[in-house]
Amino acid sequence: MQNFITLAQIDEIADAIRKQISIQPQVGLILGSGLNGLADSVQKPIFIPYSDLPTFPVSTVHGHVGRFVIGELEEKPVIVMQGRIHYYEGYTMGQVALPVRVMHRLGVQSLFVTNAAGGVNENFSPGDVMLITDQLNLMGMSGLNPLMGPNLDEIGPRFPDMSQPYDRAYFDLARSVAKQNNLTLREGVYAGLSGPSFESPADLRFLRLAGADAVGMSTVPEVIVARHGNMRVLGLSGISNKANLDGSTITTHEEVIEAGRVITPKIETIIRGVLRGI
Repeated sequence: MQNFITLAQIDEIADAIRKQISIQPQVGLILGSGLNGLADSVQKPIFIPYSDLPTFPVSTVHGHVGRFVIGELEEKPVIVMQGRIHYYEGYTMGQVALPVRVMHRLGVQSLFVTNAAGGVNENFSPGDVMLITDQLNLMGMSGLNPLMGPNLDEIGPRFPDMSQPYDRAYFDLARSVAKQNNLTLREGVYAGLSGPSFESPADLRFLRLAGADAVGMSTVPEVIVARHGNMRVLGLSGISNKANLDGSTITTHEEVIEAGRVITPKIETIIRGVLRGI
């Protein structure tokens, strides 16, 4: 039987972090594959490796440093996940979503999630940034929902509404920032799959028919848990590769990491601008 994450476990981790910091984080940032460089911009940083925290899952994927960075960005107190936890690493969905639970218990009110994603929309190119306007929870549809198990009534309701997983006021801020900085900001639906294998051409054709514009192996569980706790969410996908609809090209993780070098400055510009606006 699966062991579900308890409120006591969450609070033990939150307390361990609280003892090491002197600020109250307001915004949480989760950095995806190849996007870790954004954490270098945090002012007055305090670094807390995941391995130093009790029962906390550790990132095992290349390109994910595996630590919290707590400090200031645009004069806002932030807690940054430099590397995230994925279901395909062998963790439970509860463990995948645990960092967001911890942020919530630390008092974080807004969550900014970033990821490297494959472009399903034929108009998207590697290096583009996509504002996530909605999501396809394909992991959850097959039974892998992070809210499975006993509900944490202290955090949110048994059946949370997901009609607006991403904050519409943040949409407007992101669009405005992109326009001010002459950045092309794509918009669309992010499909979350479990991974770690990349999608087959048939998978991608199915996703396109289902209305997906980008696809990846993260984000969706984190957003569900954030909304369960009534956190406001901004989501940004860095398009790292184009959809391989006919099987003529090979997708690699190295390609994803390399694309992050182009995408990170664009995402940083948008995140900084939105932080200034809230």
